[in-house]
Amino acid sequence: MIKERTIIGCREPVFLMLGNKKERLIARIDTGAKISSMDIRLAAELSSSKILQTKKVVSANGTGLRAVIEAKIILAGKELKANFTLADRAHMKYKILIGRNILRKGNFLIDPLKKLHKKSEN
Repeated sequence: MIKERTIIGCREPVFLMLGNKKERLIARIDTGAKISSMDIRLAAELSSSKILQTKKVVSANGTGLRAVIEAKIILAGKELKANFTLADRAHMKYKILIGRNILRKGNFLIDPLKKLHKKSEN
């Protein structure tokens, strides 16, 4: 079963694609997050797609409603389309948090000892 999975670490380079813009970032992998999240300013800079819905989210900062958008990412060479909640992540180190919705879809296995690669595919 492990042979079929792509092993990633706790931080991974990703390409985020919104509209016709593409940006390379380092994302934080969070197995405790049900849905992935991105900084609201990043989404605005990349001309984010329309808001699909609002979702109640429980985070370290409490419970609140967040807008949900769809975006494409490339993670470990896999191009995936997924939903992201929008949050103010300006005070956080990572503008993108990858949650279980993407980890399941990409069939990823997390190795906390895996080091961050300096170069990413694509």
